[in-house]
Amino acid sequence: MATLAFSPYGFYDVDSDPYPVYARLRAEAPVYRNDERDFWALSRHADVLAAFRDPRRFSSTNGPLLEASVWGPAAQRALSFIAMDPPRHTRMRGLVSRVFTPRRIAELEPHIRAIARRHVDEALSRGEFDFIAEIAGRIPTDVISELVGVPEGTRAELRRLADLALHRDDEGKVTSEGVTAVVELIGHFAGLVSDRRIERRDDLLSDLLDTQVDGDRLTDEEVVAFLHLLVGAGNETTTNLLGNAVYWAWRYPEQQAKAFAGRVTEWVEETLRYDTAAPTQLRTLTEDAEFHGVRVPGGSRIVLLPGAANRDPEVFEEPDRYDLGRDTSAVISFGSGPHFCLGASLARLEARVTLQELTARVTGFELDMAGARRRHSPYVRGFAALPMRTVGR
Repeated sequence: MATLAFSPYGFYDVDSDPYPVYARLRAEAPVYRNDERDFWALSRHADVLAAFRDPRRFSSTNGPLLEASVWGPAAQRALSFIAMDPPRHTRMRGLVSRVFTPRRIAELEPHIRAIARRHVDEALSRGEFDFIAEIAGRIPTDVISELVGVPEGTRAELRRLADLALHRDDEGKVTSEGVTAVVELIGHFAGLVSDRRIERRDDLLSDLLDTQVDGDRLTDEEVVAFLHLLVGAGNETTTNLLGNAVYWAWRYPEQQAKAFAGRVTEWVEETLRYDTAAPTQLRTLTEDAEFHGVRVPGGSRIVLLPGAANRDPEVFEEPDRYDLGRDTSAVISFGSGPHFCLGASLARLEARVTLQELTARVTGFELDMAGARRRHSPYVRGFAALPMRTVGR
């Protein structure tokens, strides 16, 4: 058997499959050391879950990304409260969550459905289309943009810049285009904040500027960082979740039949488990610790692998089987503990509504994998292009 080697940058081929490597990590090296990239990796469900729930030992203050250019205390300028620990994280998340509650998200369903219906109908009118470009990428972009107050004319450009910001080259480095994209995104958001300072509107951005707790408000810099997180990275989870869902339903026709018979919620949840859209996160260990007999020094960078944890056989029976009938309550695709993804309910709602609108209009679909392309990032797993042909009702 080949020597076990793991790097988040090692799964860039179109047909790449990280799951055999994840299985070996869980079995042979649950505490894996990569000297070249200077990190340790935890892959078992119990270990990843415990780390998510222990911000004291597994700090987020250096950010969730490995690259030297975005790892460190300055990460919070671009990544908002996901690059903070309590009490700063508690304050920031508390202010933001007041205008991002589950009740408010649930109230968006009719509006999200109208957006999804429009894009699905437009794509289906052509018969053959790129599912990512025409549906999976557009719907979350429009939903978030309308929620925040991003003008319609700039939404496509913001998505293009967000894609570039997440792109990595073959050596795992941020490209020059990616650096430029981040600067341009922040400039866009700073302009939006400046506009709302002058004139409030009925949108999330205006609410963020007005929100206060005991006189405490968000600064402009904090609002810009949150918008960058929400409009940029926040869209990617739903886009990749949707692409992965249709891909695996196509690969397993018996499961596609269940999805088309009304089990769309289960389709979303099993896809979150089976092919996690955000499979990699980073923490910094704050003190010396021992895991499975391996001593790890304080200050070490710890890669957490929810993508591996979601297929742990200690938690999920026959984890490599895509099954809409399984119990997915232990899935940790959105994390756990104080950093549980604030947008999880929105991502789930967007995915469910989009797939409901699709299945209401077609009896099935075929994918043209010759034209498919995967994303080129260690932090998101999904498709950049996924050509589809549908069969109408």
